[in-house]
Amino acid sequence: MSVTPVSYETEGWGVGEVWLEGDMLVWHELPRPSIGRRARARVTPAQGGETHPPPSRPTVPGTHARGGDARAPEADHLIHRIKCYFAGDRISFDDVELELDGWTPFQLAVLRALRGVRYGEVVSYSDLARLAGYPRAQRAAGTFCARNRFGLIVPCHRVVGADGLGSYGSLGLDYKRRLLALEGVAV
Repeated sequence: MSVTPVSYETEGWGVGEVWLEGDMLVWHELPRPSIGRRARARVTPAQGGETHPPPSRPTVPGTHARGGDARAPEADHLIHRIKCYFAGDRISFDDVELELDGWTPFQLAVLRALRGVRYGEVVSYSDLARLAGYPRAQRAAGTFCARNRFGLIVPCHRVVGADGLGSYGSLGLDYKRRLLALEGVAV
């Protein structure tokens, strides 16, 4: 599979990237604060706001990138929608086609359940597992969220712990709070 990575910048959020094969999304990296003109860094407020080196490009089995950051006409519509989301518009990504080759029935069920959690709503990891048809798999649902490679498109930021926000990987809880606040969820 040959994919095209396309970077985008959103006001107040930073630089993100989508990887597409035609119209199919293979990867979505959420925008991160940019440092300097070209370098991107991970800032994890939960770790004292330390700046980490830019992450390496994602590794998706069976793919290779063609032309780094080349402008792909297929990406324009999706990037426009992502920018509108970050500008505060109520956007749905239900129609975005995702590359799901090799996914297990459990992963596909969690993905479908999670895509059903609407803008401005939250569910717990237990709720997500139950909605997916695996009521005792809340930890596995959490693992799914931790490994999510589709950013906003599969909205793991809408999954919270039973006793708080849960986690949000390298972007940290402040980023998750910002996303939920953008959607009008008080946390």
